[in-house]
Amino acid sequence: MGCPISDSVEEGFGWARVDYAMLIKMCGSSPDAEANRRYSPAVCVGIEKRYIMGQPEEADVCTSHFERQNLTMRIQMRRFTRLTNAFSKKEKFHLYAVALHFTFYNFCRPHMTLTRKNRGIHTTPAMAAGLTDRVWTVFDILKLLHGD
Repeated sequence: MGCPISDSVEEGFGWARVDYAMLIKMCGSSPDAEANRRYSPAVCVGIEKRYIMGQPEEADVCTSHFERQNLTMRIQMRRFTRLTNAFSKKEKFHLYAVALHFTFYNFCRPHMTLTRKNRGIHTTPAMAAGLTDRVWTVFDILKLLHGD
């Protein structure tokens, strides 16, 4: 039996179409005395790179993109912040909130770096990926619900 993540990658892309590796961070206690007073005293004490399939470049095996994505989710969705009462009582509503966040983030919200790269033309990640040719509005997302 394989790893569920590996199985999902294989099912979605196939073995021959993707370079896939995992970076595993090992956490431990901070050696400084102040660590006991902090909210999260664990620090990264080592890493392990596991090559799963294909031929990934060693320099590209990192967690930076996902850590940035997780930070954006925590900042923009109260459901993901610590010690909050803004949580979903039902799983389906939680999934809807995440889907709405990512749809808005990728289709409606122009990103400064992409806009700058495109010489001042407001550009979303979906536009940069060739999924759409324009910045969407919230109304465009709502139209998806009705199949328009």
